[in-house]
Amino acid sequence: MSVRVRFAPSPTGSLHVGGARTALDNFLFARHHGGVHVLRIEDTDVERSRAELTDQILRSLEWLGIGWDEGPIHQSDRMDLYRAKADELLSDGRAYRCFCTTDELDAERKRAEAEKRAYQYSKKCRSLDPAEGARRADAGERFVIRLRVGPEPIVVDDLIRGRVEFPAGATDDFVLVRSGGHPLYHFTVCVDDVDMRITHVIRGDDHLANTPKHVALFGALGAPLPAFAHLGMIYGTDRKKLSKRHGAASVEEWRDAGIFPEALVNFLALLGWSPGDDREIMSLEEMVRDFSLDRVGASPSVFDPEKLLWMNSKYLASMTAAVLFARLEPGGAPLPPEPIALAAIALHRERSRTISELKGALADYATDPAEYEAAGMKKNVGPETATLLSALGERFAAVAEFRKDALEAALRELAAEHSISPGKLIHPLRLAATGKTVGAPLFDVLELLGRETVGRRLARFLQAISATPAP
Repeated sequence: MSVRVRFAPSPTGSLHVGGARTALDNFLFARHHGGVHVLRIEDTDVERSRAELTDQILRSLEWLGIGWDEGPIHQSDRMDLYRAKADELLSDGRAYRCFCTTDELDAERKRAEAEKRAYQYSKKCRSLDPAEGARRADAGERFVIRLRVGPEPIVVDDLIRGRVEFPAGATDDFVLVRSGGHPLYHFTVCVDDVDMRITHVIRGDDHLANTPKHVALFGALGAPLPAFAHLGMIYGTDRKKLSKRHGAASVEEWRDAGIFPEALVNFLALLGWSPGDDREIMSLEEMVRDFSLDRVGASPSVFDPEKLLWMNSKYLASMTAAVLFARLEPGGAPLPPEPIALAAIALHRERSRTISELKGALADYATDPAEYEAAGMKKNVGPETATLLSALGERFAAVAEFRKDALEAALRELAAEHSISPGKLIHPLRLAATGKTVGAPLFDVLELLGRETVGRRLARFLQAISATPAP
């Protein structure tokens, strides 16, 4: 049988990095085996599902380059199928109508709590004659549909976790369809997996506890079991389940932070999987070629933002200036003309970890500083600064060629004449040129800015410090 896998997000929120990792592993497994990757949108939760979130999920997958072969298939379009399957299970006696009221079920729960035992439905409606159940339903009495679960233990040979056994009686006769006729998650998932001929269910291990219900449902539907593979959880650096408190949690947040899709995919692939050697930077083609569930571990993985930023910086440093310029998002901080931008990219790309940081660095070449770092002003501007920078400006204006070697020589010559360290000029000069205290080599920056811009910015800075009251 050819491999068929599915990624089945619920459009109740943005695509989380954990969901993206699940989508990626399904995609890699399908491509490695020449199989089919199905995208299914599980939107039967009418109150929480939103169309705009579906669009957001699709955009995130497309941005990451995680494609699909069939879909997106919306569960909300398949209600007739779920109703038909529920009717089949009722007619076959594999499911039954339950007329227990909320008050009756609450009383059962309270008795279980008082007896200090886990609650399970008492199955009091299980022995109800089907004809009597149909008569009561036709009379308008409200009911849910429950699966008739067998008493035997349930065993799953998980491709990642090995043999997992659930003891007899661990799963009660759970609800498939609510009283209003709305099918529930476990039922729709299994009906769809059977209908879509899914051969491998690859998902997070937070779904492992659902597996006994799904095994029972596959049996009731008369379908062979797919192979199950439950991926280890993703933790934050504090070893707790990844959430908003750890920073960016969704794919779009990392995109907006300036992470490349290639870097995020590379990073996510290595959360739980290893290619079998020390490689960390890999192309998608390499991942497809080498991916195997045999090398996916069951232990939780740690999502380390610093490691992601490091990986992104490696991708950034490997790209040509022209490629990086083409990938700068429009809007936000202004950019200098393309020739200057390309030279600035070459200067700053190895000092930037994200495309956003790089774009911020390029903005220094597009507009004069609107303000100057307060800490830098306090530390580097003294009573003699204006006189020194004024003299330096005159020497810069006099150099034959506005090149970094000539500029550095002029500055060091002036420092020697005044018996001061070059830093006394370099630090306030950087503030004047960029408004910042750190950055790329200063004389490279000055050469790229050019004679006119440097002269103008020096004049503006001198005006600013002369208007600042002495401390």
